Order: sequence, then C-alpha cells, then structure tokens
Amino acid sequence: MCRLFGLHAGPRPVRATFWLLDAPDSLSVQSRREPDGAGIGTFDAEGRARVAKQPLAAWEDHAFAREARDLKSTTFLAHVRYASTGALTRVNTHPFEQDGRLFAHNGAFNDLDRLDHRLSGLGVLDLVKGQTDSERLFALITAGTRRSGGDVGEGITQAVSWIAKELPVFSLNFIITTATDMWCLRYPATHELHLLERDPAKAQDPPAPLDARSSRIHSRSTELSRSPHVLIATEPMDHNPGWRPLASGELVHVGPDLAVTSTFPFPDSPAHPLTLADLEPSAAESQKP
Repeated sequence: MCRLFGLHAGPRPVRATFWLLDAPDSLSVQSRREPDGAGIGTFDAEGRARVAKQPLAAWEDHAFAREARDLKSTTFLAHVRYASTGALTRVNTHPFEQDGRLFAHNGAFNDLDRLDHRLSGLGVLDLVKGQTDSERLFALITAGTRRSGGDVGEGITQAVSWIAKELPVFSLNFIITTATDMWCLRYPATHELHLLERDPAKAQDPPAPLDARSSRIHSRSTELSRSPHVLIATEPMDHNPGWRPLASGELVHVGPDLAVTSTFPFPDSPAHPLTLADLEPSAAESQKP
C-alpha cells in the first residue's frame, strides 16, 4: 500500500529532514515487497513548487530515498509508491504538479478510458503525462478547480463526486498541498488516513522536536519543537494520543493559520465499489496493507 505524509508548518517556512525509506534493519523489514517509487514536494520562498522523486525499480535507486533530505518549506508532501497502474518511471512517480499544486494518492479505481474521455471534454487531458489513475484524478480535480475560479475544495468535490457516481472505485485517499494550504480526503473507508494537530507549547512534557516515523517515511525537525503544525499520514507516526483517523468521506482543509475544517460532501460509498478481488493481481497486491 502506498504511504502518504503531509506536513503543514504554518505561515513561516521551517527546515525538516526526510528519509523516504529507512534502511532495512531486520529480516521482517527486508522481507516486505520493495516500493516502486518515492518522492517529496515542497515550496520555495516565492511559493513555487519543487519536487524530487525517483522510481525505485532497482536496488541502486534506493539510495535516493534513503538519503537524508534537508528541506525548507511551509508545507511538505511525501509519498512512497506501490504501483497499481503505470510503469515504474519518473513520470508515474508521486507527487504530481499541476497549476502550482502538488498531489499524491493512495488507492485505485478503474475505467480510465472513460475518465480520459471526460478529461478530454474538459480540456485537461494534456495535463496527464503518465499512465496512472492518480494523475488522472488530479487532472479532474484541476479541471473542477479552474471551473470554480480557483476554489480547490469545490474542485475536489466536483471531481470525486463524478468518480464516485460513474467509475468503479476501490480507494481515493489523497493529499493536495500549496505553499499556504493543504487538503486531504479519505474515501471510502477502504484505507485509513490519520491527522494530528501538534502544538508543542501546550504539551505537558518539555517541547520536543518533531520526530515522525512510519513503516517507510521518516521526518524530523528541531524547528518544530515549539511551533504548532498539522500532520496527515497513512498511519500514526508516533505515540502521540492526538492522532485521529479521518472518517470515511471526510474532506479536510488546513488553512494558512493551521485552522482545520472538515466537510462530508460525498455519498457514504461509491456507486460501484470495488474489492481486492475485483482488481488486477498487480493492482490488488499494491493495495494490501
């Protein structure tokens, strides 16, 4: 299963160090199927998106994901890919960039030919450079955002509502970031997605640096030892009791001031839900926990 991680540090850029793959240190870790790509997106001082990503089809490529990356940004988006559709190439590796926004997805859905027809009619098929369902979902969100005058939340609502009604869906979990905002969705309940609002200044214990680690992604920041921030991840990344799972269908927006708002604009389940048994073998393998 792909791993998602989003960090919103508030209005001021902070430094954070990322490792997208921790070096295997046990037989149980080494025995896991190796991921197919890894990437991280940030924004520079002018608010321009910056992406570093690499397919991990060979052992020698894994050095890219295991190297410590010292980055500075207001928002960060990291992804470790297990391919469900598309070749193991850089163009199919997350995060994707469109209209200055970054996107990473964990899930799968079918009938991409029908979605391509929809994207062509909306004039955004040229945004899709690779073969993944993920990039096509992002393009549909971009089309809705453009039609809504730049309202990303409305763009998400239009895109996901159409897919939930028209296409067979297994999971549409994703994170979108800009230099000032972050959005995430868990839909439907197939895969979990978790959120933590962390304010070290309000903790009972002395303020501590951010040190967030999942089974794949690891992030650390001493600059976030005293300032509030919001984390979104596929799984809780430390023992903080403040982590909460998003509800199925919950669309979260984190604003520039770290205000978190939730809406539920989608039906309880897609009209054409998929199970693992409905997916192609490679896609089904990529969606297992």
